[in-house]
Amino acid sequence: MDQPAETPEKPTARVEFETMLLGRYTIAARYRRDGTRLDRSAYVLLSRLSAEGPMSIGQLTEAFGLDASTLNRQTAALLRTGLVDRIPDPVGGIARKFRITEAGEQAMKDEHLANTEGLDRVMVNWSADDVATFANYLERFNTDIERLDGRPWPRP
Repeated sequence: MDQPAETPEKPTARVEFETMLLGRYTIAARYRRDGTRLDRSAYVLLSRLSAEGPMSIGQLTEAFGLDASTLNRQTAALLRTGLVDRIPDPVGGIARKFRITEAGEQAMKDEHLANTEGLDRVMVNWSADDVATFANYLERFNTDIERLDGRPWPRP
């Protein structure tokens, strides 16, 4: 039986495959020295609250494109662990908002540091220019997704 002639793979098919694999790897868990980690959804939620300030469930629903029940579960877990607290709306609305606590800020900073150290270990043989180029392409990729989704992520 004849093999079909090989055709060049579409580059976006390679991107899809590599992003699928990237989603499989948890850099922090695999390459951190202490073996601990903050749950990914908690880290992302804490990062958003740190960047934006207090947010209501409705605002979080809009920001993440998730349903309120999912965010209620995630914020309840963060409340139980003391990483966020609930406060009245600072501008006087009736909704209560979630605010990151000092413990939440510290947990987020610890996670960020551990993730960065894990990436340093993975990319130890990369040049500084390669790391910067990769970071620029990742930012461009993410901002294009955000543009299509209509949900930009706040950046420093």
